Amino acid sequence: MRWRRRRTPLGSASDRATFLTLHRASLAAPALREGLTGPSAERSVRHLRALLGTPALAVTDTAGCLAWDGTGSHHASQLPALVEATLDRGRARTFDRGDLPCDREGCELRTALVHPLAVEGRIVGTLVALSPYQTAGLARAAEEVASWVSGQLALAELESSRTRLAEAEVRALRAQISPHFIYNSLGAIASFVRTDPERARELLLEFADFTRYSFRRHGEFTTLAEELRSIERYLVLEQARFGERLRVTLSIAPEVLPVTVPFLCIQPLVENAVRHGIEGQEEGHVTITAHDQGPDCVIEVEDDGVGEDPEKVRRVLAGDTALDSVGLGNVDARLRATYGDDYGLVVETAEGAGTRVVVRVPKFAAGVSA
Repeated sequence: MRWRRRRTPLGSASDRATFLTLHRASLAAPALREGLTGPSAERSVRHLRALLGTPALAVTDTAGCLAWDGTGSHHASQLPALVEATLDRGRARTFDRGDLPCDREGCELRTALVHPLAVEGRIVGTLVALSPYQTAGLARAAEEVASWVSGQLALAELESSRTRLAEAEVRALRAQISPHFIYNSLGAIASFVRTDPERARELLLEFADFTRYSFRRHGEFTTLAEELRSIERYLVLEQARFGERLRVTLSIAPEVLPVTVPFLCIQPLVENAVRHGIEGQEEGHVTITAHDQGPDCVIEVEDDGVGEDPEKVRRVLAGDTALDSVGLGNVDARLRATYGDDYGLVVETAEGAGTRVVVRVPKFAAGVSA
């Protein structure tokens, strides 16, 4: 006897409808998360229309149509007046045939439901659902979709604000690169021009590469390998200045070199170590290590210099910018913003006892790439 296995449906009709709705929303979301622009509206409008099931749907900014999907696109020229009337009222409005005059035979669009799209209380555009007639169900669905779109646009604005803040923090950190270091480096290079021209040429190239990296405009993140290459250039320039007074030890595990780190997150720590480890002393030793520790990469920068008042360090890490001469607070804030509060700087120091700074970053983190 042969048994035939009956194929069971993948869930109920309600389950399938829920899945389809979520799927359509997921298709529209990536474009909307880029903000309200012509290209993002074009890529999302057909998915939004599928959510509502209307014959036509338009997405506008505060001036007019950004994208249209469905039938009756000849009505797009009428949208600026509908958008203006909606903005004047500040809430959703319904427009009838008198607002949508049409002499096209067979055009089924008789009404338009216009919902504002708002970000932080500011209307940035509208969602326009066009249909033969209005129903309570369509009105409720359009309200929900417009609210969801507004939420996606708010997330886009938040991401844009986060990016602008990160860029501002990097600009602030660049501004804190010591002018004395630049002057002293150029002075050290000049001192070799007559006695050792080839050494002067090499140092000048190192200085050019260092400044090119430090002031580059692209990318919020970099690899540990790139950050360390810039640090090596910095140390070459400082050793040209201090000679044998400055000793440096690097111990870097090869497996952590590809790890992504925030741009300029290690260099300020090394500059701080050199400043406190050598200046005002006969000699100083700076040690830089990086190794694998389970899911994390641990980077340590240590000096045997004069140390620091722990209370001052605590105030710097708490955000006292008046004391943050080389950007330790800036680095700590960026690490926490990127990876969470478990990944801030750990500073071990005392007056006369040197300083050890520990940076721990995850080897892999969502949304973080060089």
